Amino acid sequence: MAGKNYYDILGIKKDASEKEVKQAYRRLARKYHPDVNPGDKTAEARFKEINEAYEVLSDKDDRKKYDRYGDKWKYADQFEQAGQQQGQYWDFAPGGGSSSFSFSGGDMGDLGSIFEGLFGGGRTGTFRRRVQPRRGQDLESPVEVMLEEAYHGTSRTISLQSGELCDACKGSGYIQNLPCSECRGTGISPKIKRLEVKIPAGVQNGSRVRIAGKGQPGYSGGPSGNLYLKISVRPHETFERRGDNLHVNVPVPLSVAVLGGEVQVPTPKGKLALKIPTETQNGKVFRLTGQGMPHLGKSTKGDLLAKVNVVLPTKLSDEEKEFFKRLGEKGG
Repeated sequence: MAGKNYYDILGIKKDASEKEVKQAYRRLARKYHPDVNPGDKTAEARFKEINEAYEVLSDKDDRKKYDRYGDKWKYADQFEQAGQQQGQYWDFAPGGGSSSFSFSGGDMGDLGSIFEGLFGGGRTGTFRRRVQPRRGQDLESPVEVMLEEAYHGTSRTISLQSGELCDACKGSGYIQNLPCSECRGTGISPKIKRLEVKIPAGVQNGSRVRIAGKGQPGYSGGPSGNLYLKISVRPHETFERRGDNLHVNVPVPLSVAVLGGEVQVPTPKGKLALKIPTETQNGKVFRLTGQGMPHLGKSTKGDLLAKVNVVLPTKLSDEEKEFFKRLGEKGG
């Protein structure tokens, strides 16, 4: 979403309160949700933009970074580290050498003035900057899946605004070319990369799937950060999920509820036959062990709870009506 304005996307002002951010998100999410606009790709794209804007603006820390750095907010840590290091890790190297470089005139702005005051003479000299290895920043990407995908596990190809080591600044532990027009002194050059990720079976709303080493690259030889997938599972029209158990309503004809028999129960992997005892009451719940959602990271599953929904007959014949009349007179 480089170049886009999260505040404009939600239709709010920059000084909007947390409550106003949430209200704007709910209003727009209801309007553009895929379930409300089936098959509408434009609405789906708008919904994703709204979610991304809300993810940032609803988080106090991320919002501060965004307000300061705009669409480069994900690189805030690198920018701030670079700024801190300018005052902490600069060493004067009067003899020059392969790990030093020259500055003159106003090329380095205030930094040149500082060195002039410290060492006297003209505003030319050589110095170097030692950069401490630092771990790369973690990245987070929202991913929406269907219940069936959460049951079986799936994969996604996602696009990330990530970064690579800046070609102009590569060196043996040194950033040699500051200020750099490409990375602005962070050592990281922004890139858009596509990555195929696996989503394990059993994920649920709020699950965070860790993809090791796929975050921002390390700084000056440090290890890469991690990528975290923030999972949301789309509501299902048949099943209600509660933890790793699934709940489903099963229509049962009146005759089967009274006399007993079998009905078909839907599960995420197909239908199962359920035996209905005689005189089964409406609302009775049958537990089908191990037919629910997989436990994340385990080989076991939750249960499926099938609730009987007795279906009364319609379009009764005169004979059938008389039968129920007699049954009612007997208190049945």
